[in-house]
Amino acid sequence: MRVAFDMLTPATLQDALDMLEKDGENITPVAGGTNLIVDCQSGRHEPKTVMNVHYLPELSQIEQKGDMIQIGGGVTLRAIEQSALMKEKSNALYRAAIQFANPLIRNRATVGGNLCDASPASDTAIPLLALGAEVELTSSSASRWVALDKFFVHVRKTARNSDELLTAVRWPVPVSGSANTFYKLGLRKADAISVVSLAVYVALDSDGLICEARIALGSVAPTPLRAYDAETLLKGKKPSEALYEEAGKAAMQACTPISDVRATAAYRREMVDVLVKRLLRETVKQISG
Repeated sequence: MRVAFDMLTPATLQDALDMLEKDGENITPVAGGTNLIVDCQSGRHEPKTVMNVHYLPELSQIEQKGDMIQIGGGVTLRAIEQSALMKEKSNALYRAAIQFANPLIRNRATVGGNLCDASPASDTAIPLLALGAEVELTSSSASRWVALDKFFVHVRKTARNSDELLTAVRWPVPVSGSANTFYKLGLRKADAISVVSLAVYVALDSDGLICEARIALGSVAPTPLRAYDAETLLKGKKPSEALYEEAGKAAMQACTPISDVRATAAYRREMVDVLVKRLLRETVKQISG
C-alpha cells in the first residue's frame, strides 16, 4: 500500500522542535524509518507529515558524563554495537544491539525510534529498563526527564507529547561489583520478534549480598515492564539457587502475556521463570569472576 505524505527536513534540532510546536499533532518524527515504512505499507499508520531527524548531529552522541552514560535519541543500533563504552559498561544494551534484526536494519534503526514505537517486544527497552534508564523529552520551550518505566503507557502509547522529541537516554554507570546482561528468545536467531526477552542488573555489596537488582521483561505484557516484586525479594539476600527459584516465580506473577502465532501465554510464563533464574546465575557468576 502506498501512502502519500509531506516531508519536512529540519536543519537543526531547534528547527525540528519549532515544527513540532507549530503542528505536532500532524507530524510524525522519523529517523531510521524501519518501523514506519512497514506500518505505512500495512495500512496501520497513515502519517500526514513526516519529519526526518536522522541527520541532526545533536541526537547522535554517545558519551559518559560523570556517573551517567548518555546517548542521543538518534543513535543507531549499529553505533551501539560498535561502541566500546557500551560493550564495557552496558553489556545488556550491547547484547540487545548485536541481536537486533539484521545489519541493514541496525544501520538505520535508532534507539529513540525503537522506544517511541513502544512495542511490548522492543529490543532496546528491556536492557534500558534493567539499567535504570530515563528519557529526555524536549519541546521548543522546555525539556523533561521521564523514567523509562513511566514512559510506556500502553501498547504503542508513550508519555511523549505531540510537541516533544525524544532527544536523549541516560542511565547510571554500573557500579563496581555489578553485572548486567540480556537474553532474547525468538523463533530463529535473526530477524525475529522476541517470544520473550529479559534483562537483569545485579550488584553485590562487600558481604556478597545483593544490594541492587533490576529485572526487565519483554513480550509478556502490553508494555515492557519491571518485575518489581522479584527485585524486592532479591535485595539484601545471599545469592543462591533457592533465591533464584523464588525470584523466577515472582517474575512470572508480573506477566500478563497473550497467546499468538509465536507462542502461548503459558509458554511465555514458563520461559520467564527459566530465564530469570538463568540470567541471575550468569550475572552473579560474572561479578564473582
